[in-house]
Amino acid sequence: MMSLNPRDRGNDGALTLALPRGSLFEGCLGMLDRAGFDTTEPRSDSRALIFELEGLTIVTVRPSDVPIYVESGAADIGVTGKDVLAEQSDRAVYELVDLGFGRCRMALAARTGSDDLERAERRLGLMRIATKYPRTATDWFERMGRQAEVIEVKGSVELAPLVGLADGIVDLVDTGRTLAENGLEVVDEISVCTARLIANRVAHKLRAGEVDEMVGRLREAARG
Repeated sequence: MMSLNPRDRGNDGALTLALPRGSLFEGCLGMLDRAGFDTTEPRSDSRALIFELEGLTIVTVRPSDVPIYVESGAADIGVTGKDVLAEQSDRAVYELVDLGFGRCRMALAARTGSDDLERAERRLGLMRIATKYPRTATDWFERMGRQAEVIEVKGSVELAPLVGLADGIVDLVDTGRTLAENGLEVVDEISVCTARLIANRVAHKLRAGEVDEMVGRLREAARG
């Protein structure tokens, strides 16, 4: 049976790059195109999760799993959003480059035109906040000196204020269309999130020349 570990396959000596499936994937492939790699196979309808490019092995994973693969050494370098890195700030990886694409905002939102958040603070001394990013939300409210009960949800966080589960939400916002369609609006911006290039700490030390060269190629390609 063929091993799925890229280190046990062909492309001997090539660096392994973990890429996130989802909204950042197309931007990652465009970056690789500009860096001189042939991304025909990753762009195909193939259900494969590992792709061998010329001098680079690509593994495709969920965005939230990229730091795990890089930290463990299953990938030497990886690309994921700043939102993921902020939520997994305990991961032992190096954040090397802000790649600039995939720009969106982490924001506090509530029902449009409402004073739900202020009323909850006045009445209860704290607000209830639903989010997929509990660490990010908790850290921000603590920095702001505000009290919040953070409720972690996995599905459509926009539903929470509409059914009374929470007074507001903390979520990643791109165009704001999803918020508007659900009667919500941004109340405060927490941070700006873009795609980041990260590296395994051991690979960054033991394969410094190769990693630095690849980082340089990808940095230039990301600039367009």
